[in-house]
Amino acid sequence: MRDVFEIRAQDAGGRIGDLRVPRADVTVETPALLPVVNPNVITVDPARFPEFGAEMLITNSYIIKQDDELAARAREEGLHDLLGFDGAIMTDSGSFQLAEYGEIETDTEEILEFQHAIGSDVGTPVDIPTPPDVPRERAEEELAETQRRLELAESVDVGEMLVNAPVQGSTYPDLRERAGEHAYGTELDVFPVGAVVPMMNDYRYDDMAHAVAAAKRGLGSDAPVHLFGAGHPMMFALAVALGCDLFDSAAYALYARDDRYLTVHGTESLADLEYFPCSCPICVDHDPEEVRRMADPAREELLAEHNLHVSFTELRRVKQAIRDGDLLELVEARAHAHPRTLDGYRAFLDHVRQYEASDPASKDTFFYASAESARRPEVRRHRERLDRLSPDGHVLLTEGPRHDGYDDCWHVKPPFGPYPRELSETYPLTAETPDRMDDAGYEMAAKAVARLAGEHPDAEFTLAHESWPADALDYVPPRVDTVDLREERLTGPQVEP
Repeated sequence: MRDVFEIRAQDAGGRIGDLRVPRADVTVETPALLPVVNPNVITVDPARFPEFGAEMLITNSYIIKQDDELAARAREEGLHDLLGFDGAIMTDSGSFQLAEYGEIETDTEEILEFQHAIGSDVGTPVDIPTPPDVPRERAEEELAETQRRLELAESVDVGEMLVNAPVQGSTYPDLRERAGEHAYGTELDVFPVGAVVPMMNDYRYDDMAHAVAAAKRGLGSDAPVHLFGAGHPMMFALAVALGCDLFDSAAYALYARDDRYLTVHGTESLADLEYFPCSCPICVDHDPEEVRRMADPAREELLAEHNLHVSFTELRRVKQAIRDGDLLELVEARAHAHPRTLDGYRAFLDHVRQYEASDPASKDTFFYASAESARRPEVRRHRERLDRLSPDGHVLLTEGPRHDGYDDCWHVKPPFGPYPRELSETYPLTAETPDRMDDAGYEMAAKAVARLAGEHPDAEFTLAHESWPADALDYVPPRVDTVDLREERLTGPQVEP
């Protein structure tokens, strides 16, 4: 177990945890958002970050190192005094600049020693951030170089400073998984999933989800995972459900510079707003026209403050959802606000077996909100647990009342399928489902009927359904009799449930 990270609550892949940062002598609650601070362009004074909820920030040690005056001040004053921030500080190494410009004037050993010298609490080696969609040969070569640099980073004496072990691999899931295994096998401390910014800039949230899921398969469950560059609140819930614990965001400042206003549903242009759809202090005290009339620095600062407020509010909402056991309901609500986040959620559901393993067996009420709900971990878990049951004789599986003409009578509830009535008050079978169920819900229930029949060949089954669609009934094996309760009645006395 990594003694710097402790998980306190979990839902799907999301967890609330404590990241102990020894050099700063603080413990940061995760999920945590780290505002990015460019030491040359301060939009919001870092001393004010705790007002918004920030316990940790990230800045770029390479930018500081390349500026002789800044570097001298950082060595003399220390990073915390230089930035005026008392919380934990993570530093990047220049890998972003390497990706942008092709070369930088430092290496892993030198930059880690510099980060330690200026008082960084979490440092970063110079990894190779391989972009999406490159040829596999390049991805493999650059991953091998990153892994050599992580091994070198282990040998650098940095005292109590934690060190990141970036997980690369481009858009090749097997390379991401291999990178996660290697990084976790080092003695390094925090595990950023790197080079995903190009995916997120292009709204490729499905590719991001596949990259994170693959990295998580390689990492141990006690590994704190950082999603580098994940700055938009519209995707926080999804990223947390995927198992990310730390995020860093320059979006609050960069978007403000372009008069862009963040919401959990997307980004608005200040020029298009007649009303502020938010109740943060900025939006309560100002209206869009007033902000538009402000001089550039004042307008930029106010928009940046709003962007921070909406980002940290969403992060608190995500944490409460984990506590309440309804994180996936929040993910689903956010996913349906934008087609690309829906792609990301569907990609998450492609890995449902992986996330089912960490999903609590009991929570509050399951809410079925769309066809995607039929693919959630709880539905899969119920279907697989049918193997533990032992139906005998002729069993009625019905959406209607009990019936005395059978040896046993089980209930059927889309999307879960059949279950003994004794389980009716257990999670997730207490689910709230729509009266107008979609085809995906019926199909998942029919697949569960097929699984039950396949696991118990000696029992007989009759499915009494309420006009399930033909495509769903095609999943029911021929040996299961079917009765449409809306078209015909079962013979014999019925008993109310």
